[in-house]
Amino acid sequence: MDFTHEVIVIGGGPVGMGLAIDLGQRGIKTAVVERHPEPQMVPKGQNLTQRSLENIDSWGCEPKMRAARVMPPGLANGGLVTYRTILSDYAYDWLARENVQPYYGQRVDRMPQYQTEKVLRARAAELDTIDLRYGLSFKGLDQDDDGVMITADDGSVLRARYAVACDGSNSATRDAAGITQTITAHDRKMVLIVFKSPDLSDLLAKYHPPRSFYNALDPELNGYWKFLGRVDGVTEWFFHAPVPTDTTRKNTDFEAILTEAVGASFEIDISYVGFWDLRFALADRYRKDRVLVAGDASHSHPPYGGYGINTGFEDARNLGWKLAAALDGWAGDALLDSYDAERRPVFASLGRDFIGNFIEEDRDFLQTYSPEKDPAEFATKWSARNEGDEEVLAYEPNYQGSPIVDGDGTPSARGDHRFDARAGHHIAPRALSDGRTTYQTLGAGFTLFAFGVDSVDFAEAAQALSIPLTIVADTFEEERRDYVQPLILVRPDGFVSWCGQAGDADQILRMAIGAQS
Repeated sequence: MDFTHEVIVIGGGPVGMGLAIDLGQRGIKTAVVERHPEPQMVPKGQNLTQRSLENIDSWGCEPKMRAARVMPPGLANGGLVTYRTILSDYAYDWLARENVQPYYGQRVDRMPQYQTEKVLRARAAELDTIDLRYGLSFKGLDQDDDGVMITADDGSVLRARYAVACDGSNSATRDAAGITQTITAHDRKMVLIVFKSPDLSDLLAKYHPPRSFYNALDPELNGYWKFLGRVDGVTEWFFHAPVPTDTTRKNTDFEAILTEAVGASFEIDISYVGFWDLRFALADRYRKDRVLVAGDASHSHPPYGGYGINTGFEDARNLGWKLAAALDGWAGDALLDSYDAERRPVFASLGRDFIGNFIEEDRDFLQTYSPEKDPAEFATKWSARNEGDEEVLAYEPNYQGSPIVDGDGTPSARGDHRFDARAGHHIAPRALSDGRTTYQTLGAGFTLFAFGVDSVDFAEAAQALSIPLTIVADTFEEERRDYVQPLILVRPDGFVSWCGQAGDADQILRMAIGAQS
């Protein structure tokens, strides 16, 4: 097969474009096939976690992403949970991700997905290693032992060593590759309404400071949310809620739905109405030979908690360096297989331990407590629901037990935020003696932090294995002692492969790329 590219990415949404940038910056000739010439102006996937901004920073466009923000400065990224209506007498703070800021090298942000896409498209256009094919849709694929052939709807044919499906939850590429899904349906039809209102912010002024989103829990909805969020922080809003299965654009008064959810009348100018089915879907594998899946093509879930785009970005960052390593020849199939071994269990945990758990806990609470039955008891239990901010502190995706990290365990979305270095976990930033942080020294390859310990054997082993390795040496004093271990090997995606007092450098590096001897 004569190759036109090394990797073909089908789907140029935020995940596909992030992956293309990750590959393109590593010198991998990449094609992006994307059917929409311009981003679609629907404000999906607005929340960007600290970890997502670390990924965006690694793609060379974090300042431009910050500049694309449309929300007013200082507006809290978190939200409120209310009872029955948004303008309720019962409310508590929820999902304040700012509380885990010290453990990351970037701060949280928020913007409509189309703004994120614009910045990523502009960054991709700067890289001559990326071939952007807008206005084309996937039509079919064939693959053999050497590569993949992708056919577009205009009849053009692209050939590459690998292809990655990033074309959404209804991925035609995934289906054509024969990758099946396990779907958990909740039998709920959901509506998304985008609208403008000049006076809704004034109504919500009863809650100070203003929040980015408001979730109303209604006992009649059996644990499912009415979800109101800001788009620009001033007049534009989006709203999700369950609706009857026979709901259409023509037979429903959506202004009445909004008024009932908020609990007061206000001026409404609707610009978009769309529907989606509330379900969890998880690909049964993330790789079939030379075709891989990422983002919504590999997993999808309700937009509860703003995990979707962030999970997809982590897919892209995890996969990018592994594909590049395989193509550059310093790693092989075992490293590529670790993408499935790490990312699939994390999403399964996210659906089970967080999003699904939110629905179940809310359902159980509203079946047990009610202000109509016992106002005092309800008020006490309600105000105590989010003590400790557990859903933020416990959301710490990690790869413990992965075949390419040291130690036992199972990759999971549930963990805890700590400064001590742990194999399989994201490394938190700590100060170096030269004024930088450890986050600021991470590069495109592996990084070895050596605090008061000799690292010559790691340098020699990395050179022999052709593994890109930067060594950062410093004393084991001040904040650096928070890591507990003086030797820390960090992967290209910012997760710890191994840490300890001493070890066999050759074996440790081989383990980190799936090449154990």
